[in-house]
Amino acid sequence: MPHHPEMTKPSLSLRLTAEALGTFLFLFLGFNAIAVGNDLGDGSISTLGVAFAFGLGLAMAIAALGHISGGHFNPAVSLGLAVGRRFPLREVISYWIAQLAGGGVAVLAIAAVYSGHALDALTTAPSPRVSDGGAFLLEAVVTGLFVIVITTVATDDRAPWKGVMAPLLIGLFIFTAADAVGPASGGSFNPARSLAPAIFTANFGQIWIYLLAPLLGGAVGGAVSLAFGLSPVHEPTPIRPTGAVAQAPTQEGLLHTR
Repeated sequence: MPHHPEMTKPSLSLRLTAEALGTFLFLFLGFNAIAVGNDLGDGSISTLGVAFAFGLGLAMAIAALGHISGGHFNPAVSLGLAVGRRFPLREVISYWIAQLAGGGVAVLAIAAVYSGHALDALTTAPSPRVSDGGAFLLEAVVTGLFVIVITTVATDDRAPWKGVMAPLLIGLFIFTAADAVGPASGGSFNPARSLAPAIFTANFGQIWIYLLAPLLGGAVGGAVSLAFGLSPVHEPTPIRPTGAVAQAPTQEGLLHTR
């Protein structure tokens, strides 16, 4: 098949714009599902529907913008990839700011349409039957596993499903985690998802769980990925399209990333 010239690496400003937009897309769909369930009621959307909205929203965000920014859309993922040496450490803070900005705009969009009660429902909190320590452990473990999945399906050349399957598998992980663990822990696994509504509502009650646990879990997940023999990549290689169909996102594409 004919081989086309390599795509140049997008500028940092373009990648940050894509990261903010992708985070908005992902969280807007998930937040909207929560708001619909609260304001419309009458079985308009179930907790399973909320999990679908977050999982499929993330898959679509990665498919749409992952080839530009890497499609992290989560501060814990950016940190985990940096620890795993799949993403430049010097860009982590910039990505965090873009992700929080995207989440903040998503909250503003919900506030413009739905009630204050629906907005309050965006706040992340553990089940009353689960301790703060239990929620912390669940959030950390799930986020660590999430980063391991991401590094495999998006960056490990040994995995035959790497690349093309990455958006679907990453979104499927979040759907499964939100459905299976979310009712107990609060189902954040993403500091931007919890901090953006907390800032808007000034409700910081248990925010420490949803900042520290995912970041810790993401860092551990990145370290574990190295133990499985993933070769370090400080500067991800660009996508190389071949023929009529471009290759699945490589280290630069999905997960300049993830």
